Amino acid sequence: MKVLSLLHRWTGGFVGLLLAVIGLSGIALLWEDSWIMLDGAGDAPISGPAELGKAVEVAMETAPGLSRITFAGEDMGLHQAVYADGSGAYIAQDGTVVERWSGMWERPELWLFDLHHYLLLGETGKTITGILGIVLLAFTITGIILWWRTRKTFRFRLWPPRYTASAIVRQHRDLGVVASPLLLLAAATGTLMVFPAISSFLLAPLSEERAKPALPSDLAPVAETTDWARVMGNAQAAYPEAAARRLMMPVTPGEPIAIRLRQGFEWTPNGRSYVWIAPDTGAVVARDDPAERDMATAITEKYYPIHAAKVGGLLWRIVMTFAGFALVVLGSLATWSFWRARVGRRSGALVQPRRATS
Repeated sequence: MKVLSLLHRWTGGFVGLLLAVIGLSGIALLWEDSWIMLDGAGDAPISGPAELGKAVEVAMETAPGLSRITFAGEDMGLHQAVYADGSGAYIAQDGTVVERWSGMWERPELWLFDLHHYLLLGETGKTITGILGIVLLAFTITGIILWWRTRKTFRFRLWPPRYTASAIVRQHRDLGVVASPLLLLAAATGTLMVFPAISSFLLAPLSEERAKPALPSDLAPVAETTDWARVMGNAQAAYPEAAARRLMMPVTPGEPIAIRLRQGFEWTPNGRSYVWIAPDTGAVVARDDPAERDMATAITEKYYPIHAAKVGGLLWRIVMTFAGFALVVLGSLATWSFWRARVGRRSGALVQPRRATS
């Protein structure tokens, strides 16, 4: 048990602050629809093919190199256009461009997203966050084991009553065990999103072999004559009860336009129902319906909405906010108290008492 305690303490001293950063940025992202105060952000979505087609036209006129456009939804009443050079724009549903940016640092929700998912380090940072998720799983499990010996002294506190080592340890231990189910859930869903191979291995008994849709590569490119209202109308016809959520432009010439829609049974805000459209004719060339896929796919589709509180309404968002708060307090105070003790001990060792002189 002593070795387990040492591992828990030393690892927390080194990575606790990173976990706190992830927790704090996660809280901000949970409530981003409340603090993005742009004109039209609170408008109810209009999802007719003509209106969505017009939004695509405005996005293409705003700047060259449109990469994708995420359509207005329940959480955000603005369309978000993203361009190949990293710039972007928010477009109101009446076609007005209400905000433009040239890079992620000009919009807090963009760099907070990058910080939470990538630690501002690109794909390397994404791997680090996945490893931190595994570490958080280990922390939570070992913390419960260590707490069990002192369970009779349990007293729930959001913050330590004093900044002494013993008070911080007791508060850390008791807050951690209360938040442990949520921390396990957040760590597991986050890790499985970063490392899909782990998810595939765990869900292998529930998965079935299914070929990906064959996509043509010799289509006419997107042009000024592309009828976007027709494109959106045919996409909607492929899933009559679904809501169009995102349009992605072809990466290379000859590829189709990809459109994501959300059906009623899907939890992911932008859906996993795909349809591919020929740019010149607007005809459907392929589709991928999650209703026809296996149980493993249905489970993986729920990782993100659970992790980001995109389901469960206000109550679940508050619950996940508490999980983020707990991670911030546990991680930051663990790092601070650990290094304060190390520095204090080192300083005490360097100070030698003077000998009395007669």
